[in-house]
Amino acid sequence: MTIRVLLVDDQPLVRAGLRVLIADVPDMAVVGEAGTGAEAIRLTREVLPDVVLMDLRMPGTDGIQATRTITDSGGPARVLVLTTFDDDEHVHAALRAGASGFLVKDMALEDILGAIRVVAAGDALIAPGVTRRLIAEFSRRPTAATPRSLAGVTDREREVLTLVGRGLSNAEIAAELVISAATAKAHVARLFSKLGARDRVHLVIAAYEAGLVTASR
Repeated sequence: MTIRVLLVDDQPLVRAGLRVLIADVPDMAVVGEAGTGAEAIRLTREVLPDVVLMDLRMPGTDGIQATRTITDSGGPARVLVLTTFDDDEHVHAALRAGASGFLVKDMALEDILGAIRVVAAGDALIAPGVTRRLIAEFSRRPTAATPRSLAGVTDREREVLTLVGRGLSNAEIAAELVISAATAKAHVARLFSKLGARDRVHLVIAAYEAGLVTASR
């Protein structure tokens, strides 16, 4: 199965480099390119990509608004932000807009390809080291007066959500709770459904909003 990728960046050289990279990969194909958020929205409807590789800063409609419009449409396309990561607040906004993860542009090319595959498979991915910055950003925010409701979430699922919020993988959660990896994965899947989370990144956000993870953890 070929992963259909839409490249979105206002720098033609960046798009050209990514296009050449993907052209050499048998399981991916570039199905379109856009230099603005508005073009990205239009092309997503027209070419039906599996993954939209999205820059954040573009003229006119930026990557955050484009991400929100694309993910709110209910279509199958998943957005993977590729940014210089020079503004934590913008990255956090992109996650809230529905992005399934984000990468920094100085990552190895093979890691970018791997991330596209992860997102296309329905999971989420955050660049190494960025999770710590995201956690620190949450930690600086004042605790909400009304924490996010976890109605319907079991005690065990709360434990799992806490560990997801701390950045643990399914395998690490299984080891921490002394359960099988399959059981950990099942708990995470139920959390997706109960919390209306699109993917793992948004479970991390939910854990913070619910007060399960704090600056001291």
